[in-house]
Parts: sequence; C-alpha cells; structure tokens
Amino acid sequence: MSIAWIFLLLAGFFEICFTVALKYSQGFTKFFPSLVTVFFIFLSFFCVSQSMKVISVGTAYAVWAGIGAAGTVLTGIIFFGDSYHIVRLLSIFLIIIGIIGLKLTNID
Repeated sequence: MSIAWIFLLLAGFFEICFTVALKYSQGFTKFFPSLVTVFFIFLSFFCVSQSMKVISVGTAYAVWAGIGAAGTVLTGIIFFGDSYHIVRLLSIFLIIIGIIGLKLTNID
C-alpha cells in the first residue's frame, strides 16, 4: 500500500473524528469540541490533499467520503445508540464494497 493510500485512510478516519466532535460541539456553541472539530477538519483535508498527489480526484474523494460515511454510521450505532436496522447495515456493507472496488481498480 502506497503512502497516498495511507494518507487517504487517515483522511477518512479524521473525517469520522470531526463528525463526532461536531456532534459534541452542539452547533459550534461549545468551545472545546468546536476547536477539536476544526482541528480534525484540518487534518482530514490535509491528508486527502496529500493523497490526491497520486490518487485520482474522483477515487480519492469517493473513498474519503465513503470511509467517513460508513465509519460515522458505525460510530453512531456503537456509541450513540443509533438504529442498526438491517437496511442500514446492508447499505454500509455496499459502501465498503464500493471502497474496496475503487482501491482494486486504481492504478497508482
């Protein structure tokens, strides 16, 4: 796995982090969670921008958004008691399959 893909995985992880922090910021009304949110947004954008030096923009964006979306839904289910309806779980599975497909068909 190239460094570009490692940056992209980190960008997705940081997107999950900033989304959770955003929940705790309560619409940017809480200072510390708002600061954490902005910090993780910066890290996420930095990492995805580094990955785009090698990975095509479409693939990088789709993988980044997919990791963020699937990871945030799973985080919501595990930590916040969000619904784990079978259709939601199937949808997450399909996003993950799409991410894997993009990785396998990407030529670095």
